[in-house]
Amino acid sequence: MANLQTAVPAARGTKPRVKKHAFHLDMTPMVDLAFLLLTFFMLTTTFSKPTIMEVAMPDPKGKTDVPASGAMTVLLDKNHTVHYFYGLNSEAEPAQLHTTSFGAGGLRQALLSFRPKNGMVLIKASDKAAYQSMVDALDEMNITNTKKYALVDINPADEQLLAQVR
Repeated sequence: MANLQTAVPAARGTKPRVKKHAFHLDMTPMVDLAFLLLTFFMLTTTFSKPTIMEVAMPDPKGKTDVPASGAMTVLLDKNHTVHYFYGLNSEAEPAQLHTTSFGAGGLRQALLSFRPKNGMVLIKASDKAAYQSMVDALDEMNITNTKKYALVDINPADEQLLAQVR
């Protein structure tokens, strides 16, 4: 608390002197209040929880053959671009490549229009693709409720297909 001392030494002369007041401010209650508020906010704050998506990994010994009619391949490339084609790409039958974006009218609409029975989406990232592109592609799989998808290594035929677009 603040103390006000009014004691003044005795006057030596006949002239009355002005009383000098000594002021002392006690900071203890304010510091206590600051620490109480600090601990209150620290204990009542919830930290942001990391958001994760579970990815079921297949058995590495098992091999799944995908029919050409039930496959959609998504190719991730540099500059956050995404290309896709239906079926499988082979040298005998080259695929028709479509280019789109990660927006709501892009990859999401392509995934929603691709709904064959036992269909599978193959996600292939080129060496120049950013990690964020892979995360966005997996998010689109989750948003469109695509149950069967796989992360696959890109093959030379797909690399040639991407080289034609670049």
